[in-house]
Amino acid sequence: MQSLPKVVIFATGGTIVSSGANAQQVTGYSIDKVKVSDLVDAVPALNTVARISVEQVSNIDSSSMTSSVWVRLAESIEALAADPDVTGFVVTHGTDTMEETAFFLHLVLKTEKPVVFTGAMRPATALSADGPFNLYDAVRVAVHPDAKGKGVLLVLNDRIYSARTAAKQHPTNCDAFGSFDYGCLGLIAGARIDFMQTPVKKHTTATLFSIPKKALPRVDIVMSHADDDGVLIRAAVAAGAKGLIHAGTGNGSVHESTDPWLFDAAEKGVLIVRASRINAGCVTEGLAKWQKAGFIPAGTLSPQKARILLQLILTVTSNPAEAAAMFAQY
Repeated sequence: MQSLPKVVIFATGGTIVSSGANAQQVTGYSIDKVKVSDLVDAVPALNTVARISVEQVSNIDSSSMTSSVWVRLAESIEALAADPDVTGFVVTHGTDTMEETAFFLHLVLKTEKPVVFTGAMRPATALSADGPFNLYDAVRVAVHPDAKGKGVLLVLNDRIYSARTAAKQHPTNCDAFGSFDYGCLGLIAGARIDFMQTPVKKHTTATLFSIPKKALPRVDIVMSHADDDGVLIRAAVAAGAKGLIHAGTGNGSVHESTDPWLFDAAEKGVLIVRASRINAGCVTEGLAKWQKAGFIPAGTLSPQKARILLQLILTVTSNPAEAAAMFAQY
């Protein structure tokens, strides 16, 4: 037993530790009856893969996730990352915002040890609950030598994703995650774990970012739509936003009635990032007037991930050109 690698599981809540009124209930379940230790005990095969220890960071539905939980989780992982006895980490997390928490850690953690997120689409009490096997696979990936140095990973439904590109793509199906144009990093097939890609954008030990010591700057996301008039942009600026993610139509396009308010915000020192409400592709620089005003193209980042990157950038610089360069790197 002592010869097995050690994996620390950090629990944050989510469907993987939720329960329904009966085995057929797969929506509308609660999060107050099942503990992560119950889940671990339900998968005795974990003890053939690693020595497991469990720490509870939070116990919430991930739709209510906060950056303070991100920071606590990051600090907990970094505190143990220097321990030579620890091989890797698994984070159990609700699927709704898993990609956001994972991307934050992908940018701030300073370790090459595997950090693997997993969760479930069905509560622990459901017929064919997917959480136990996802947890088993996540621990297997966390001790796999090829997982080292690839940044933060997500493991669900026999696939391994990078935190940068992973996205929830279905609200209820067990096959809920994907990476749009970018593909998964690897596959799990029975006993076999195959990594086929390596992330090339900067992450973990290669970033300029560290775990924030104070609250992250306010950055809001506003989505473009028919009849858009910029009222939410004005509200965000009035609320003290230091940055804005504009989730535009198409290639980050801006409604003609909204355009002046983005320029007004930029003149007030708010950093503007043009993302897209489309879930794939790359947002480019766009119109010359946007470039002149310092609007930053989000590239291949979703609005919610662009927000996290901009929050961290604002802890380093508020210069639009420097921020744009970082968007290209990360």
